[in-house]
Amino acid sequence: MKALVYKGPGQKAFEDHAKPDIRDPGDAIVRITRTTICGTDLHILKGDVATCEPGRILGHEGVGVVEAVGPAVTAFKAGDRVLISCVSACAKCEYCRKGMYSHCTTGGWILGNTIDGTQAEFVRTPHADTSLYPISEGADEEALVMLSDILPTGFECGVLNGKVEPGATVAIVGSGPIGLAALLTAQFYSPAEIIMIDLDDNRLEIAKRFGATQTVNSSDGKAVDRVMALTGDRGVDTVIEAVGVPATFELCERLVAPGGVIANVGVHGKPVSLDMEALWDRNIAITTRLVDTSTTPMLLKVVGSKKIDPALLITHRFTFDQMLEAYDTFGNAAQTGALKVIIRADAG
Repeated sequence: MKALVYKGPGQKAFEDHAKPDIRDPGDAIVRITRTTICGTDLHILKGDVATCEPGRILGHEGVGVVEAVGPAVTAFKAGDRVLISCVSACAKCEYCRKGMYSHCTTGGWILGNTIDGTQAEFVRTPHADTSLYPISEGADEEALVMLSDILPTGFECGVLNGKVEPGATVAIVGSGPIGLAALLTAQFYSPAEIIMIDLDDNRLEIAKRFGATQTVNSSDGKAVDRVMALTGDRGVDTVIEAVGVPATFELCERLVAPGGVIANVGVHGKPVSLDMEALWDRNIAITTRLVDTSTTPMLLKVVGSKKIDPALLITHRFTFDQMLEAYDTFGNAAQTGALKVIIRADAG
């Protein structure tokens, strides 16, 4: 089969690779029909994710058709169309029983990290019964790819960890796919203001269409002044960091109001400064989280009822043999305007 393989920092190849087999009784083999690229894949290619070793097939998002299942799988059979969660969960270990599926002792974020992932014609999915979700007839499978990772990530790590409430003021730093996913799902809780902050006017314009009440271009270094002007010099109740670089986290520290929350979502490859001399007396909370996908069943219902449309995040579409072109487009988003790309592996 063909697959996108990580070859080491700065190196990747689209090449032939052995097709996966059932290894454990709870495994399923899924034929990928649609997949995508995540900002985390770009972090891996930069060498920021030490657990991902050269030779690994990347990717942790997608939908497909079950080709084979292990003898312990009871919820799925060959021919079922499924959504693949970016997190594999046994549902039995101590962490899974707490709903912390990302820390499952035999799963977690392993796809495209410590085991081969979804940017291939086939993928082996461990703990299939509790890590796959059935796709209903006629569902928009491109939209559902967004539920593999970015929609639950923005919601769980940003909105829920950020304790967004009715009437609150929210700032989201980073108007990329994850930041926009947080924007879409923050509106479940009717905050009074959602301020999107980014360097890219095109992405900020998209954020307005997605429901942002205010946008701030931070390229001139005056984002703090603008946000303070919008909030009566108070700051925001929740600030969501959706980039993963030191400058954006440090910006969040300056934006949060007393009693507020900084919810980190971005994947950080370098240390950041914690300005405790300015924060120690402000009653703030700083949260971190890896997505658990515990909200995926709820988000499937919300998307199915058309309350939100995650397909709005898709800007580019490619066929499977255009995988490297898709990476170039996604990796150069400032020039291409890419948010999420869809890579279609089937002929349907």
